[in-house]
Amino acid sequence: MAQWTSAVGPAQLARQLQAQQQRPAGPGARKPPAYRALADGIRLLVLEGRVPVAARLPAERELALALTVSRTTVAAAYEALRAEGFLESRRGAGSWTAVPAGNPLPARGLEPLPPEALGSMIDLGCAALPAPEPWLTRGVQGALEELPPYAHTHGDYPAGLPALRQMLADRYTARGIPTMPEQIMVTTGAMGAMDAICHLFAGRGERIAVESPSYANILQLMREAGARLVPVAMSEGLGGWDLSRWRQVLRDAAPRLAYVVADFHNPTGALADEDQRRQLVDAARSAGTVLVVDETMTELRLDDDLEMPRPVCAFDPAGSTVLTVGSASKAFWAGMRIGWVRAAPDVVRSLVAARAYADLGTPVLEQLGVNWLMGTGGWEEAVKLRRDQARENRDALVAAIRRELPEWEFSVPQGGLTLWVRTGGLSGSRLAEAGERVGVRVPSGPRFGVDGAFEGYVRLPFTVSGAVADEAAARLAAAARLVESGAGGGTEPPRSFVA
Repeated sequence: MAQWTSAVGPAQLARQLQAQQQRPAGPGARKPPAYRALADGIRLLVLEGRVPVAARLPAERELALALTVSRTTVAAAYEALRAEGFLESRRGAGSWTAVPAGNPLPARGLEPLPPEALGSMIDLGCAALPAPEPWLTRGVQGALEELPPYAHTHGDYPAGLPALRQMLADRYTARGIPTMPEQIMVTTGAMGAMDAICHLFAGRGERIAVESPSYANILQLMREAGARLVPVAMSEGLGGWDLSRWRQVLRDAAPRLAYVVADFHNPTGALADEDQRRQLVDAARSAGTVLVVDETMTELRLDDDLEMPRPVCAFDPAGSTVLTVGSASKAFWAGMRIGWVRAAPDVVRSLVAARAYADLGTPVLEQLGVNWLMGTGGWEEAVKLRRDQARENRDALVAAIRRELPEWEFSVPQGGLTLWVRTGGLSGSRLAEAGERVGVRVPSGPRFGVDGAFEGYVRLPFTVSGAVADEAAARLAAAARLVESGAGGGTEPPRSFVA
């Protein structure tokens, strides 16, 4: 019986490996033997989860042809991986990826570092901040006061509590987009919203157009749903959306869905202007593509003089083309796990009907807490605290990176929680691995791309400030020195895996 559960084709693996080599390793780096470089490249793909564990690798001859190297080089690389525990083989069954005994399987998303590990590791993997107290406590207390009538019911509200649906509809109306509660479904976070949308609209094999780069966890959710991702390149820096590219992709690929983060894009921080929003909606409507707009960062405007453009759904108020996803996770607290979808009433009904076979509904107490905050003005006070904290963190992190790593390049966004950094010619994957060794956890650029793109980038969130930001930058500089010296791609596995 075969020990592998999936397979990686030679052309696909070659593309991923070659993407790692698109930028030089850095000045003074030692050039390893060809077989060692190949083994290190495959190992990094496994550690990052871009090649799954228990995936069958191409035969030696097939991969040699795809990479235009000798079969001897591939055979030596496979032998090195077997010796290190990253490859297993059996005659007649081929070779498949593995992880060394005693190490956890690598995750493919960006899960938070376990709290018990925070003492020795600075976590730059998760773009989320602590709760803005005292508003979390007040919201929970307010929810408890309103809970008794709901406690006498079964507690399942697949579309969400009527009071919260009305509250969210009223908030959209106040933003200039008339909305009925029938256009709102409350979900378990934005991820729950995206999961429901993907299952309804994008069955296995369906195409989904995505920004390149885009939010790593959503990309992985779509992959797990069996979607075929069609990347659309973002402009450099904060330029954002190239509408000629979008029109071409929507016309030629005819994707069922398109996913965009128009407000303080994750990871680049770009903000789409009104003309880009209008053109994007028009292009999606013309192509018959459902446009999913992620608004989870929309309230995190960090520069006071910035005038926000109208929401994307303002250009499709009925919700027939644009599905809007919102969340309390970034603007308030990730632990609240409250998200929502705004769409046409018939789409909401379909989402609700499909949800009956998933989670039945979102926890009542958390819904009551968000409703209490939004109804009392506590939400606005909490968001103000969140903006102040994120702004302070952004400025501290920018200053620290510029001081410790002046050759790294980035544009400072006016909002959101993330900084997209070009790493001066260093491999983002190797930086992530070296960072684990020196006590800083950072996600590499390829997590935010499709099929190995963005090897020369890392994403840094605005989650640390003051002395911790200084120390994080110092550790990143130490990781960069390891990579430059050639020590960042050694054969020893890191202490833990980047999630």
